[in-house]
Amino acid sequence: MTSEQPGNPLHGITLAAMLEKLVAHYGWDELGYMINIRCFTFDPSIKSSLAFLRKTPWARKKVETLYLDTLDDFAPDAT
Repeated sequence: MTSEQPGNPLHGITLAAMLEKLVAHYGWDELGYMINIRCFTFDPSIKSSLAFLRKTPWARKKVETLYLDTLDDFAPDAT
């Protein structure tokens, strides 16, 4: 059984999806400047970044906050 989370803009969005959108929007260099963590600034990859973010709550929170702040900048999906 899953509980509904009305009003939670992150509900249903995976960390991987957030990170992929941020990297596509900003690129690794800008993302590393905005959130100064080693997995974004030294030999970055989605896989290594996800491993770090999943075990580091403060870093994940920074990514989630940036994602929410950038949400309006993402181009809507073409339908």
